[in-house]
Amino acid sequence: MDDSRAAEVYGHFAISSEITAVVRREPLAPPPHASGVSTIIYDIPSANDPVVVRIAAADKVAPACLAEDGISRVILIVAQETVRRVFGKGLPKPGDFYMPAELRCIAVALHEPAVTGEARPIYRTAKALELFCETTRLIMNAALVPMTASSGISVMDSRRIGAARRLIEDRWNEKLTLEQIARACGLNRAKLTLGFREMFNCSIAEALAEQRMRVASKLLVTTDMSVSSVGYESGYLNNASFTRAFGRRFGMAPSDYRAGRMAA
Repeated sequence: MDDSRAAEVYGHFAISSEITAVVRREPLAPPPHASGVSTIIYDIPSANDPVVVRIAAADKVAPACLAEDGISRVILIVAQETVRRVFGKGLPKPGDFYMPAELRCIAVALHEPAVTGEARPIYRTAKALELFCETTRLIMNAALVPMTASSGISVMDSRRIGAARRLIEDRWNEKLTLEQIARACGLNRAKLTLGFREMFNCSIAEALAEQRMRVASKLLVTTDMSVSSVGYESGYLNNASFTRAFGRRFGMAPSDYRAGRMAA
């Protein structure tokens, strides 16, 4: 069997001499790796569960890792020296971290490529590199939130709070209430409110507003939708409330933001 065929069977493919990606769901033979590497595991669970980035030593990748618990996973096996050389310092100590929506979108695209044929391996390689770079950027900026017990929050509660964050990221355009979010993630309102701020350094309302502003700012510069339509698509019922919220977040009106970005 030639090398390319073997790589497809065993579910791993080389991005470079220093990075290997694993994307298959079935139990796998352990992918080849050398010493001095770390493993970044991206869980892509079903709806309403928290999404997790796991940093581990390469020898912790079990043969059945991708089939465990029925959760889809993407794995990157990376030479530690690569991270230090490119980004100035190594990966954090092994542990679980909450995976924000921007990383989840890349991981899903890598796991289930939207292209076929000869473009597929090129697309997959590009997404794997993007996933690695975005993950390390968040790590360097201390923007990955640990999903471990701290400050009185148990591991189980941290996962429930992570599920609440995912719900906000997925359903930001709905009329979500604190009661709905608390009920969906299995925590009472007080524990969710305090734990959410402890983990993410913001309130639920602030996280929801930030998610809506992220969508709105993208729509303003990537579409020709009217400002009022962007506000509506971003979850605001009228243009006045959208303009006020946008001004608080970006310090300017939506129309000025669009004009400035288009001129840049």
